[in-house]
Amino acid sequence: MVLAFGPFAARLCGAIRLTNLVDYAALRGECRRTTITAADYATWGGFYEKCIGSLAMVLALASAEAANAATVLITGANRGLGLEFARLYANRGWDVIATCRTPAEAEDLDALKVQHPKVMIEELDVTDQSEIDGLAAKYKDHPIDLLINNAGILGELGDQSLGSFDHEEFKRVMDTNVYGALAVTQAFKDNVIASEHKKIVAMTSVAGSLVGPWQNIGGLYYYRASKSALNNVMRAVGIDLKKHGVVVGLVAPGAAGTDMLRDDFKYKGPMVAPAESVAGMVKAIDGFTQENASHPINYDGEALDW
Repeated sequence: MVLAFGPFAARLCGAIRLTNLVDYAALRGECRRTTITAADYATWGGFYEKCIGSLAMVLALASAEAANAATVLITGANRGLGLEFARLYANRGWDVIATCRTPAEAEDLDALKVQHPKVMIEELDVTDQSEIDGLAAKYKDHPIDLLINNAGILGELGDQSLGSFDHEEFKRVMDTNVYGALAVTQAFKDNVIASEHKKIVAMTSVAGSLVGPWQNIGGLYYYRASKSALNNVMRAVGIDLKKHGVVVGLVAPGAAGTDMLRDDFKYKGPMVAPAESVAGMVKAIDGFTQENASHPINYDGEALDW
């Protein structure tokens, strides 16, 4: 009789703790062999069965872990910080619901899905209530551990200076950056409540603060108004959902080198890599509790004054 014994099972044999170190060393040598003869089995049969039993246990645990994987929903996940959030959580093994307005053009998301089949790409315009409702209906019974309201726009710079205000552009920025986050939060709050982690996060900016580096800078009226409003309403959401155990927090990316900062805002100063910015924000998200999530946290871990 010859039994096949694969390398993974062999490694398990070497991992089993035995009280007799001499026997342990001998058995590790036996387990490294690729076949087991009848004579081997007569001598070491009980141990081989122990190895195979351990393998079955590990596989069962892996299966259970996959079934209980945490889920994150990210808005605006096709580029920039949203894409980095999707990549980081996919690398963690999470189920990632990555949303964007035009999935057909989301080539980077498609590439991420090839690497991580647990990434689900969904169409979502956060200003379109019918799309929000449709996606919420699709995931009605799916717990969502973490909702990241990342989708946002800067708005046209030329329409945000004194003498050239445009009401429609103001409404577009506020609809996307404020009402969009509120509408998505409202639609998926029950999914978050039903989850294990129970966290909702929104992306703010230092531009929304009344103090700090922007207190002596003018302009960019719509964007900074939207982030100030976002800070206020998300704090209110946190108060309303506290009784359900939900943690609501705000994170800021710093001067992350995204298309929005470089191309839309025309920023020329020093920038932090998007991956570094997101890694810092995820660290803050990991640490959020109902006791410490009342202030926005910058990617570097520093609390932002309002």
